Amino acid sequence: MTVRTTRRIALQSAAAVLGLSQTQAGQTGGKVEPLPAKSLLASDPEKFWLEIRNEQFFLPAWRNFLNNGSLGVTPRPVFQAVADFMQLGDSRSQDFYPRWGYETMDSQRQEMADFVGCSKDELALTHSATTAMSIIAAGLDLKAGDEVLITDQEHPSGRGCWQMKAARAGTTLREAGIPTSPKNVSEVTEALISAIGPRTRVLSFSSILTTTGLVLPAKEICQAARAKGLITVVDGAHHHGQIPLDIRDIGCDFLAGSPHKWMFAPAGSGLLYIREEWLDKLWPTIVTGNWDDKKLKAARFMMIGTNNRAIMEGMVAGLRFGQSLGYENVFGRIHHLAKLTCEKARQIPYIEVVTPQDDRMFGSIAYLKFQKDAKPLWDLCAKKKIWITHSERGIRVSTHIHTRVQDIDMFFDTVREALG
Repeated sequence: MTVRTTRRIALQSAAAVLGLSQTQAGQTGGKVEPLPAKSLLASDPEKFWLEIRNEQFFLPAWRNFLNNGSLGVTPRPVFQAVADFMQLGDSRSQDFYPRWGYETMDSQRQEMADFVGCSKDELALTHSATTAMSIIAAGLDLKAGDEVLITDQEHPSGRGCWQMKAARAGTTLREAGIPTSPKNVSEVTEALISAIGPRTRVLSFSSILTTTGLVLPAKEICQAARAKGLITVVDGAHHHGQIPLDIRDIGCDFLAGSPHKWMFAPAGSGLLYIREEWLDKLWPTIVTGNWDDKKLKAARFMMIGTNNRAIMEGMVAGLRFGQSLGYENVFGRIHHLAKLTCEKARQIPYIEVVTPQDDRMFGSIAYLKFQKDAKPLWDLCAKKKIWITHSERGIRVSTHIHTRVQDIDMFFDTVREALG
């Protein structure tokens, strides 16, 4: 499927929903180029991916963007799908409101469910992984004294929702320390499962850690936790789009997703997976009419009032954009860039590569620590328009298909220039 086909499908879908012709659709004027031939990917992959960046993204040549893990970059066809839907909606040529928040959006949920590995009825569309995590934490019937166990490396959204639950419901929250750079996945599983106590009711963890990019053995952790009778919650914000995801195979009770990071979706889109057996037992957090209609299954959690449906159409367009490239090609490219980052970092004696040697334990995030004061580096990165996320001594390099090899080279040249 080419990008041109992707856009045509998106426009057909929008036009069908709104009762407009394709001639009326696509009048916002954005130019969308077709993908380069797949034969170029085989013969000259660097040229192929450079053409993807130049033709499919708005990134200017001077921007070195190495922070995809915070907010992904929307490709042109996805942006166009959002703009087209907004224009179509505001034409008021349709016979119903072009919104979401009262609609089940079955076809969109089906496409996404097929990709992440669950049924449509177990999947709700939300604004973000943060929204989904908050819905899960707020909606579970936990009593005072029940314990929630998380790792010591969770994103604030995977910690804050449980902190609020503890403040309001009297539950307790405990963190299990897990190795930062484990030699194998069994170390992580053992650290988490051995921390389960007699009052532990919920185990909540990220399948890929937001700071270091470590891929946790989610399936093994969930199997062990369920065997102990625990509720399992997976913060999957970094999972889908960075590495393959099959929710059924993982076997968790709940999962939160964030397509704007790795799936080319616009900001403001998210996913909430609720295992079939929990659909009737989880309480919604934001409600309007039909919030209590349990026949709606997961769509009941989408009854939240008027929202911008164009963002959801953009999310589906992002999924289709990745499919048109072939997600196996996307996964391969971004993993190659992460390995390249680690290889170059290991050549500099004052950099500690936290990312494990075993490349099955990371996707497209590399985490580095500096044995020197790195403030001069951050200052120079800002001056050179290198966008990266960092703490006082550590740095997360998160790349995507729009990342150029020259961006990684430029970063390490800047490291040497700033730190010697």
